[in-house]
Amino acid sequence: MAPAPPVPGDPETPRPPTPPADAPPAGEPAEPGGGADLPLDVGAIFAMDGPAAPPDDPVLARLLPDAYGDDPEAAGEFRRYTEQDLRSGKVAAARTVLATLPSDGGRVRLSAGDAEAWLRSLNDVRLALGVVLGITDDYEHEFSELDPEDPREAYLHVYDWLTFLQETLVRALR
Repeated sequence: MAPAPPVPGDPETPRPPTPPADAPPAGEPAEPGGGADLPLDVGAIFAMDGPAAPPDDPVLARLLPDAYGDDPEAAGEFRRYTEQDLRSGKVAAARTVLATLPSDGGRVRLSAGDAEAWLRSLNDVRLALGVVLGITDDYEHEFSELDPEDPREAYLHVYDWLTFLQETLVRALR
C-alpha cells in the first residue's frame, strides 16, 4: 500500500491560499441567486498579479498546470497569454454554481450552459480535494482499507460524492 496521504489539519498538508480578512466565514453561503460573493473568495484565490510563473501552491498548480512541462520558456509564454482567461473562467463557473442554487434548497434545474459550468466547478473541486488528500489512481483500493477512525475518511466520502454528482450530470447531458 502506498504511503498515507497528508491528513487535513496536519501542518505538512498543502493548503489553498488564506482567504482575505473580509471574506465570509467558511461554510457561510453566498447570497442566493446572485453568486457575487463566493465563499472563501474564489475570485481572490484566482486573482493574478505578477509574472506568468507556475503557482507555488500545490492546489493552484494542479488547477493551473504548465502546458509544456519540459520547456519552461514555452510554458511561461503560454501561461502569459492564457492563464488569466482560465482563472476568470473558473471564477465565472463557481459564480454560476452559486447563482443556480435555490435559496430555499430543493431541486436544482440547470440550462445546458449552467450544467457545463457545474461540471467545470465540480472537476476543480475534485482536483483540489485530490491534491490535499494525496489521491492517486489507486485511491479506491486505499480507501477500502482505510481505518474508519482515519480523519481522511469523511473527506474521501465527499470526494466520492462529488465524483458521483459529476458522473450523474454528464449522463443527464447526453
